[in-house]
Amino acid sequence: MHDSLSTGPRWYVISLRPRGQHQRLRDVARRAGHAVIALSPLRIVMRDDAATRAALRDALASDIVVFTSPNAVAAAKALQPLSTRAVVVALGDGTAQALRRAGVREVARPTRMDSDGVLALPVFDAVDGRRIGLVTAPGGRDRLAPALHARGARIVRADVYVREPCGLPRTGLRALRGVDDGALAIALSSGEALDLAVGQLEPADLARLRRARVVAASERLVEHARRLGFDDVVLADGPRPAQLVAALNRPQR
Repeated sequence: MHDSLSTGPRWYVISLRPRGQHQRLRDVARRAGHAVIALSPLRIVMRDDAATRAALRDALASDIVVFTSPNAVAAAKALQPLSTRAVVVALGDGTAQALRRAGVREVARPTRMDSDGVLALPVFDAVDGRRIGLVTAPGGRDRLAPALHARGARIVRADVYVREPCGLPRTGLRALRGVDDGALAIALSSGEALDLAVGQLEPADLARLRRARVVAASERLVEHARRLGFDDVVLADGPRPAQLVAALNRPQR
């Protein structure tokens, strides 16, 4: 299945991205000769209520504003224009691109696209007494707020969307059952998504999933996958689709 002369996909990459958000991974995988199985265990629901709008206004009025995902940018933009005098920080490249498309010209982003990378940015070296807006979702990037609070910052949180669990798609389950074990891989950029998928699968399907190669976006996710019983785990250079796909054939951790 993995032979370069094979006419079929070399890997079937399981995407645990939210419902309707698989296309970028699908495009990258297809160019590399792989296929994607969409197995969304959650969906994105944007909030639109007075309390959320007020929280967002307060967050944008802070000294520094952190957007944790492209979904956070999209949800915030749907509520109001993203005009702010604050220093704007994006957790990664995708979020930074979404902010620029939303009209935010200057965006700081870390080289390492995770919470530790954000916390290492110079803008957070001296934040005692400063207001930091966090535009995110409940449960999202929960390491940021406690770490910044410990540095003396005042956190202004705006949860502009929620990730709702949803049933695994039947088409994805049929595809999972129809692929040889040795050709399955999981693109892992969210521990929450993996938890939800594992919790929904029937025993036979879960056993098949655990035999898949896991391509994890961070060291934290490597350890998370191992705690859930996955043995074949490799570390990608980051969470972007191209980084996950590029790591498919690396030696396991």
